[in-house]
Amino acid sequence: MGASAVYDPLELLTNKGTRQPTFLSPIWNPMAGALAGFGAALFMNWGLRKPVFSGVQNHVLFTLIGGGAGYFLDNKRNEYLAKRDAVLRHYVELHPDDFPKTDRKKYGEVLESWVPVR
Repeated sequence: MGASAVYDPLELLTNKGTRQPTFLSPIWNPMAGALAGFGAALFMNWGLRKPVFSGVQNHVLFTLIGGGAGYFLDNKRNEYLAKRDAVLRHYVELHPDDFPKTDRKKYGEVLESWVPVR
């Protein structure tokens, strides 16, 4: 929304390069998937009554598969959200009368005064 005094609904759906992802944002899902894969390998060994850290190749394989799945799902989610924003942006552009630009208000202008009743 920036520092403008007018609230534009189309501005909410437009990324002009001002929004930067956080440090963990691009690696969170692959990291969580890798951790889940490693945990699945531990759980599999525990369920088969083996020492939990035996078969290191399974731990590496499951960790890589989990990380790849997290990366894939993260990309699919980003594609879905980009497509959704494009559809919403297009709808707002086609129906500007339904989404008028309004002046921004502070909470003090919107909320009614409150007097406690004792």
